[in-house]
Amino acid sequence: MKDQIHIYTDGACEGNPGKGGYGIVMEWVGKPYVKEFSEGYEMTTNNRMELLAVIKALEKIKKEDVNITVFSDSKYVVDAVNQNWIAGWKKRYFNKVKNPDLWQKFIILYNKFKPKMVWIKGHNGHMQNERCDQLAVAASQQSNLLKDSGYAQSNEGLFE
Repeated sequence: MKDQIHIYTDGACEGNPGKGGYGIVMEWVGKPYVKEFSEGYEMTTNNRMELLAVIKALEKIKKEDVNITVFSDSKYVVDAVNQNWIAGWKKRYFNKVKNPDLWQKFIILYNKFKPKMVWIKGHNGHMQNERCDQLAVAASQQSNLLKDSGYAQSNEGLFE
């Protein structure tokens, strides 16, 4: 039987765009093994943080032969996979698609791991989702925020 990993993710943004962050809780199902991750960015969007959380979580997985379920409160991320919006975006070479840099990274990881994507209602008392939200908000409020180069490139000319 394959190992199972549950990944819970959330993104947060103070203003949209504004300072943002993501939070991740990863659980190895059936084992007392839980890891948490988060990072904050100085200028980004909520959707970028939601998607980046999933990307960063999948990048942390070292073993390929595992069953992965990603739980996210982002319809943007979950529906892009489950409704197969990504196929249309790829056919159009991501023309007029927001966050193409992140979607292209996501697709590589998605094809590698084939995670099941599950939407959960946010701010509804789900323990891991609430924890991810806390991590994301705290990350967005840190003083040493990272630069979201993908956001900056897609909005060149809007900022110094």
